[in-house]
Amino acid sequence: MVITTVISIISIILLVIAIKILREYERGVIFTLGRFSRVSGPGLVIIIPFIQQLVPVDLRVIVMDIPPQDIISRDNISVRVNAVLYFKVLDPEKAIINVEEYLLATSQLAQTTLRSILGQHELDDMLAEREKMNIHLRQTIDEHTDQWGIKVTNVEIKDIDLDESMIRVIAKQAEAERQRRAKVIHAEGELQASRTLREAAKILSEEPQALQLRYLQTLTNISEEKNSTVIFPLPLEFLQPFKKLINKLDNDPE
Repeated sequence: MVITTVISIISIILLVIAIKILREYERGVIFTLGRFSRVSGPGLVIIIPFIQQLVPVDLRVIVMDIPPQDIISRDNISVRVNAVLYFKVLDPEKAIINVEEYLLATSQLAQTTLRSILGQHELDDMLAEREKMNIHLRQTIDEHTDQWGIKVTNVEIKDIDLDESMIRVIAKQAEAERQRRAKVIHAEGELQASRTLREAAKILSEEPQALQLRYLQTLTNISEEKNSTVIFPLPLEFLQPFKKLINKLDNDPE
């Protein structure tokens, strides 16, 4: 009776060890006497106790936070950058056999790649071309993790932290850049206005009647203003008849 009970207990224990249930997003890498046998799952999987071993692998997309890294940019500016990495296992066999701990290995690779790639760019590129940096990081990390059966789907740079002194320097630089643009725009406006005035003066010089009409229009505009004193500019063309009369009188011998 005791032997039967012991056998029953051992049978139940062996049955529990032999039966494995894997979820839809899980796969089991099975080793027989230490050698790779197959990849099973999902669902019910039966292994031989003490002879076979099952290592479960999660196939869902894994979100991994890359800790802040101290980086010196190409223009010798020290920054702290952190990012987030999205990846998933495509080949469970490679993920278990080709690397000891694929999660730790991927994390370390992402950190070193982040420092290496961003260190090749200037600070302005990091701030202005973040999307391009993300693509470069994803392609580089994915190239190295391919031999581990891991697919990197996305890399996003989260924050780029600067020292307070560097923030003030960048603010001054931005202010100087805005002033420069304002001066350039003002100079371009003055240039366009001078060209327009030159063309108008050329047209008025070719057409005296147009000059007279412009003069009368100016007088009309002045008269509409409530001014106590109005000074009327007199064009020299108006004095030509009087000048001719005076010259004629001076030349007359009487």
